[in-house]
Amino acid sequence: MSAATEPVSGAQYEIAAHGYRAVVASVGASLRVLEFEGRDLVVPFDADEVRPGYRGTTLAPWPNRIVDGRYAFAGVEHQLPLTEPGRGQALHGLLSWADFRPQVVEADRVVLVAVIQPQDGYPFRVEVSSEYAVDADGLQQTVTARNLGADAAPWGTGPHPYLVAGDGRVDDWTFALPASEVLTVTPDRLSPGAVEPVTDHPEWDFRAAREIGEVFIDHAFTSLDRAGGITEVRLTAADGTGVAMRWDEACPWVQVHTADTGIDATHRIGLAVEPMTCPPDAFNSGVDLIVLEPGASHAASWRIAAL
Repeated sequence: MSAATEPVSGAQYEIAAHGYRAVVASVGASLRVLEFEGRDLVVPFDADEVRPGYRGTTLAPWPNRIVDGRYAFAGVEHQLPLTEPGRGQALHGLLSWADFRPQVVEADRVVLVAVIQPQDGYPFRVEVSSEYAVDADGLQQTVTARNLGADAAPWGTGPHPYLVAGDGRVDDWTFALPASEVLTVTPDRLSPGAVEPVTDHPEWDFRAAREIGEVFIDHAFTSLDRAGGITEVRLTAADGTGVAMRWDEACPWVQVHTADTGIDATHRIGLAVEPMTCPPDAFNSGVDLIVLEPGASHAASWRIAAL
């Protein structure tokens, strides 16, 4: 396929098994479609469409925001491009618009790879592998980073799917999130504030499943309960259909966003659930920041399944 005929979102990789069907677009290694027996589990987008925001993309080498795009690492100050200009922040890493190349393409599994090249603000060379695989338990994505450079590199990752429970919108769905702490943010720029108990913010306490209603959420949660080492988030519709997301200790944080766009076609049509290896602005706070030594690798994974 020539560049002139390739879809806007890049090469398309369809994988399927056990009633699950996923389509991954090479631009951003983005999860473009995920269905179970024909039912959407994530908000999809068209192959020949510029991906709306960060829908389904792979976040690397950091998830969420770096405040002012500035940070210091190993005694050196760095300035990143401000990719969220309205808030003056560096948002969601450096690979969301990179075209990943295929490494493995199978009927039920695809592995796409891109390399972050040394650049202003992030002078490190890191290879990033994004693997998607479907089986009887749903879709699993695994992101693996390998430091190809001579210097240690700061690292964090996560996904950006907008989950769909069934009919209706976010307001109509019941949400269960086993998190006892929430990271507060400033109202104007969503810069991180303090980690506080959800008991101090009952509007964000979903430890007991309840309807989301009109509450606005664009916050990171932590102190996650785990059963057998696994955290599970559940989103269900009134008719009993739903979707679950599960991950292990590699992601001690999760960002949740109710997709308040103000545009009817996209307003609160899916709930972003983003397991993260570190919180927002970890390049500055150092909280749960991964430091990749030369030659070292790090992997994190998460799973989406139908209910």
